[in-house]
Amino acid sequence: MTERPLALITGASGGLGLDLARCAARDGYDVVLTARSRASLETAADEIASRYRVTTSVIADDLADPAAPARILASIERPLDVLVNNAGFGSWGPFAESDPAGIAGMIGVNVTALTLLSRLALPGMLKRGRGGILNVASVAGFLSGPHLAVYYATKNYVVALTEALGEEVAGTDVTVTALCPGPVATGFQERAGVHVSRLKERTMMDSATCAEAGWKGFRSGHQLVIPGAGNRLLTFSPRLLPRRLMTHIVGRAQGPS
Repeated sequence: MTERPLALITGASGGLGLDLARCAARDGYDVVLTARSRASLETAADEIASRYRVTTSVIADDLADPAAPARILASIERPLDVLVNNAGFGSWGPFAESDPAGIAGMIGVNVTALTLLSRLALPGMLKRGRGGILNVASVAGFLSGPHLAVYYATKNYVVALTEALGEEVAGTDVTVTALCPGPVATGFQERAGVHVSRLKERTMMDSATCAEAGWKGFRSGHQLVIPGAGNRLLTFSPRLLPRRLMTHIVGRAQGPS
């Protein structure tokens, strides 16, 4: 019997990561789910295995640890066909009052872990001539974000890295895609503290819809996937408005209520 392809999804214990794992499993991928909470991962894995009749496994690890990406990839004994870099978090508030350890952790998860996992996974994909990487970025990746300065900067990095890697693998059967949603109803806003800002009034996309758009775009080989006409317009606006003015508008939008 032909072995099913394998997908690794980070931040897969709930929210967008879990919905992306469901998309992969529905399309016949065995899935490896990783996040910090083993109990939540096992619940998610059981649900996916029962619903889609694929093989699931879990790896509980903390991507804030620089050694975690190598540890995770070393524990996967099969060739990896798809890497979904979904794990990430933000923290709302003035940069000058932010916790340095929290900043380091955010960069560690949003930037370092994503980069190292991609570096470790990509050579095998190129050697086998198949596969791809789906990085979860954000419309924030096209903007500067007062009160979420480091988070926005990390997502700018993810967009830039994705575009560069996409160009490097052009002409192969390996693709690199960035999913760039606006606010998604996953609990991210509450964890980041964004619920105290004006952004709480914005309409959010539901997680399953966002995941479906991202997975479909990835499977179609698109380099950037931006769900929603309003979000696509937002990513285009820096080309029309002076950067300082756009940053002021973003700051006003997500400043204190």
